[in-house]
Amino acid sequence: MAKSPKYYVVWKGRQKGVYDTWEGCQEQIQNFPGALYKSFESRTVAEKALGEKPHLHLQGKGPGTDGKSQKLFVGKPIADSIAVDAAWNTATGDMEYQGVHATTKQLLFHQGPHHDGTNNIGEFLAIVHALAWLKQRDSNLPIYSDSRTAISWVLKKKANTKLEETPRNAHLFELIDRAENWLKTNNFLNKILKWETEHWGENPADFGRK
Repeated sequence: MAKSPKYYVVWKGRQKGVYDTWEGCQEQIQNFPGALYKSFESRTVAEKALGEKPHLHLQGKGPGTDGKSQKLFVGKPIADSIAVDAAWNTATGDMEYQGVHATTKQLLFHQGPHHDGTNNIGEFLAIVHALAWLKQRDSNLPIYSDSRTAISWVLKKKANTKLEETPRNAHLFELIDRAENWLKTNNFLNKILKWETEHWGENPADFGRK
């Protein structure tokens, strides 16, 4: 039996409106501070809700929905996509990262360990590595990361790390410089999306060392 269509209202985002797909809605609210949005069963109801105060429809926990409908609200990850993740060893300070196909979990690339790194640096490098990997293959697949910090660094084309450079991590800083330069000299159409761990479970690229 076919599922009923959903219509997504964005009250606060890059562009408010009613969207027929979760992907369309996500483009408006991804990494947008304080975004207000919700799904409805009917376009008529959604269009009516758009013209009303958001708080009439948004209540309970979460940024715009009640607990029972939150999974529907968040939607599902795009099946044909790449997921990236980093792992940082608290004992040694070593960091590594990898990228996998989000559905098949096929390993696409793995780098490290790199000495004296941080998890956010690993996440940043992983996203840029995925972008370059996909560009080489002329692919516009979206990329998922569970690090809002790393996503923001990529969008700003700058790793805003406070980590100090040392002889042990000098190579890591070379990789950061190369990644920033790649972002400044390359265009890409790939969407960089937040992996919603709370609703979807662990990132497929997770190293499983928690």
